[in-house]
Amino acid sequence: MRGIIAAGTHIPHYRLDRTEVAAFFGKGGGRGQRSVASYDEDTTTMGVAAARRALAATDLEPQALWFATASPAYLEKTNATAVHAALQLGPEVGALDFGGALRSGAGALRTALTAGVSTLVVAADQRGGLATSADEAAGGDGAAAVLIGDDTDGPVIAEYLGAGIATEEFLERWRLPGGDRSRAWEERFGEVTYGPLMSQAWEQALAATSLSADDIDKLIVTGTHGRAVARNAKRLGVRDEAMVDDLSGSVGNTGTAHPLLVLTSALEQASPGETIAVMTLADGVEVIVLRATDAIAAAASAMSTADQIASGTTVSYGTFLSWRGMVSVEPPNRPLPNRPSASAAHRRDDWKFGFVGSRDRSSGMIHLPPARVSEKGGAVDDMEPVPMADTVGTVVSFTIDKLVYSPSPPVVFAVVDFDGGGRAPLELADCGPDEIEVGMRVLPTFRRLFTADEIHNYFWKVAPVRGVR
Repeated sequence: MRGIIAAGTHIPHYRLDRTEVAAFFGKGGGRGQRSVASYDEDTTTMGVAAARRALAATDLEPQALWFATASPAYLEKTNATAVHAALQLGPEVGALDFGGALRSGAGALRTALTAGVSTLVVAADQRGGLATSADEAAGGDGAAAVLIGDDTDGPVIAEYLGAGIATEEFLERWRLPGGDRSRAWEERFGEVTYGPLMSQAWEQALAATSLSADDIDKLIVTGTHGRAVARNAKRLGVRDEAMVDDLSGSVGNTGTAHPLLVLTSALEQASPGETIAVMTLADGVEVIVLRATDAIAAAASAMSTADQIASGTTVSYGTFLSWRGMVSVEPPNRPLPNRPSASAAHRRDDWKFGFVGSRDRSSGMIHLPPARVSEKGGAVDDMEPVPMADTVGTVVSFTIDKLVYSPSPPVVFAVVDFDGGGRAPLELADCGPDEIEVGMRVLPTFRRLFTADEIHNYFWKVAPVRGVR
């Protein structure tokens, strides 16, 4: 049996109430909310967060890591390697980018389901558009990660049954390299073109699985063409109650990540034996059919998609525009940071990307960052590595700095004591200066500190523990 062993999502903590757009400009927006990546998040950091949630449910280390996004932090440099480093995967685990197109998320998932090795598929995206545009309102930011393997690798929670594919070249949505927004052709054209392709892929998937439309318990249909999704989905013959909420009202459409994100949300609510079909509209149609197994009843989530949606905090439209780089606000009166050193980062790779400290074997003291000489006893080079990325800590003191450089000042620095030992001063994420307090419980989170000379400086911050971990 081959299928999904574990899955996890990352919904950024912040939300934009769509009514704020019309209140600001007098037009645009709509109803509901959309997820908003913080100024220190990008597709790489969101992918790390989703992957950590997926891997928390299993002891399996994947043999391959595939990262899909239409909004990569880098071109020509493999973004999957930063995800690989943050997850502390072994050097024998291959890391590849599936990038550039909205279809790459669903395509990577289908390919992994038919491959022969255990594969962690991570998809992330940041969606937007010009101010007041439909893309800005309908888009969302987020990530999802799905671990694929055989039942020899671990309990399979959703068995792969089969797929259907329909590919056709036509110009419906596009963005040129370096472009800051995507473009879309007239809606009627996409709706008419996608209709036959949806029918073709759907019939192929049903034939491959020997199922009928009545056998589908949950149907997920995603795509950035809202009219094609809404109108053509009704013609697939499934029961109305089988249609799964696509989270457009609470999260928005997360592009490349959306099929995996909504699938993971559906799996978190699925019962054993339920059949789930995922249809993705992007330069053709992908259909994947799975069946939840008995193991899904025991599957645990580090923090479910519903929990993350419920724990969000709204952010103003002005802040959203600033974080997106669409407006420039007065920065702190301090010099911009220097570019990170490639050689220095490589020497401290485990600390920088994996948040791995060191423990003195003689005294047991944990050093953050790792050290050669123990502060307790003075032993030299008698250390063992200590991964700290999943360790909860407590804020023992903090400082609010309004002068240090930040894309979104002020910066909150906290001194954190980690459970079991180890103390470090770290920047606080997803928490305003009026929310921080001594005694707050926090958890490490992989973020982008700044970008200088077109080099992203990734490191770890801490964020408040919210909901169920």
